[in-house]
Amino acid sequence: MLLYTGLFFLVIAVSLDGFGVGVTYGMRKIRVPLIGLLIIMLCSGITVLLAMTIGSSLRSFISPSMAETLGGAILIALGIISLYNILLSERKKPSESKKQNILTAVLNTPDKADLDQSGIISANEALLLGTALALDAFGAGIGASMLGYSPVITALFIACMSGFFVYCGIKIGMLLSQSKHLQNMSYIPPILLIALGIFNIFA
Repeated sequence: MLLYTGLFFLVIAVSLDGFGVGVTYGMRKIRVPLIGLLIIMLCSGITVLLAMTIGSSLRSFISPSMAETLGGAILIALGIISLYNILLSERKKPSESKKQNILTAVLNTPDKADLDQSGIISANEALLLGTALALDAFGAGIGASMLGYSPVITALFIACMSGFFVYCGIKIGMLLSQSKHLQNMSYIPPILLIALGIFNIFA
């Protein structure tokens, strides 16, 4: 039961960025068609599956207890790095944010994925967005495989939840105006990763 509870929180932590992106799109009236959602889901699922396959190979060379400790440490490190990036992006001046690469810029300012400013995310733009969202999931996938989670099941869950969160975020974004409460949601995924990592190391 604890294994599935941990998997649930891991999937939420990895997929929740998509909710924030969806809220931003909904509030700015940017639509993501079904094909775009499917591409985002595919990017997340393939990335996690690849990462967990790598992690499973590494797991065969070390003891189970060491693998769990390493997996937990990876999740904690990812959470700390994510928190640091959030705090850093809040302090950056607009001129400094221009120096970011395109994937980082899309994560920090999701509407930049709408390259042609059409108000609709095309297939190519969805691929860019899906890749940006999947980058965060890669490290978490390696950590998850170290903890013994099934690569196929985890990848499938994360793929489905990524699309679900983007869709729900868009719908909610259409109903809500910009507020600090929504901005503070960006802290939830890294905190979940850190908590999950600590739990797996000491449980």
